[in-house]
Amino acid sequence: MNPSAPLDPLRIDGRLWFNRGEKGYLGGKRIELLEQIEATGSISQAAKAANLSYKAAWDAVDAMNNLSERPLVKRAAGGAGGGGTQLTDFGREMLHVWRRMQQEYERFLAQVSQGIEGFDDIDKLLKAIAMKTSARNQFRGRITRVEKGAVNGSLQLDIGDGQTITATLTHDSIDELQLAVGKTAIALIKASFVLLTPDPDTRISARNRLTGTISALVPGAVNCDVKLSLPGNRTLGAVITNESAEALGLAVGQPCTALIKASHVIIAVD
Repeated sequence: MNPSAPLDPLRIDGRLWFNRGEKGYLGGKRIELLEQIEATGSISQAAKAANLSYKAAWDAVDAMNNLSERPLVKRAAGGAGGGGTQLTDFGREMLHVWRRMQQEYERFLAQVSQGIEGFDDIDKLLKAIAMKTSARNQFRGRITRVEKGAVNGSLQLDIGDGQTITATLTHDSIDELQLAVGKTAIALIKASFVLLTPDPDTRISARNRLTGTISALVPGAVNCDVKLSLPGNRTLGAVITNESAEALGLAVGQPCTALIKASHVIIAVD
């Protein structure tokens, strides 16, 4: 498993816009442009800092001035001291008002995020989606049992809709990952570790049985890529030989059971 760089915590974000009718007046790049004009006194330097072309910067200034009851930006004529671009008093006042309202808007969004039930779980889910791994099958669930034996331990993960996944781990792994009942974890299963059978009652030592319907079956030169639709809109991928797929009579729309040994399940945590 090759996790990507840690992500920052999830938060609700937004940028405030002032509109005149249906036209955008102040916000986004226009605010950044005004801030740079205030800092540099130059439209060319402000445009460069805001990553805008010189023409786009002047177009934005003209649009703001046209929508405003009073100009926000004024041009200074050239002379011995050279020309320049400045905010008017009204422009500085509007910039100040926008900054204050943006702060209040961000404070409001922070309060909203704190009031959303399960918001932390959404953050964890997005981190899991961003995780890079060679295992095609990833199932998030809640740990319902952790047992330690003489040599190894086992863990049961409830992935919802009446389905569970059991994994065997070393004692060191259980302790290092701080696995415990009630915690959230992710089961990773390589597609090549998944056995398929049309008979859900097949007697085999594999402890995990996930039953669903074949939704896709794509034969290759040697192997066949099979996708199994599981309850809860989950999908399980398996890779078996073309010979096996033919011998089992597998076909799209057919019920099928996936068999996975507990030792072939990798457990990850956020």
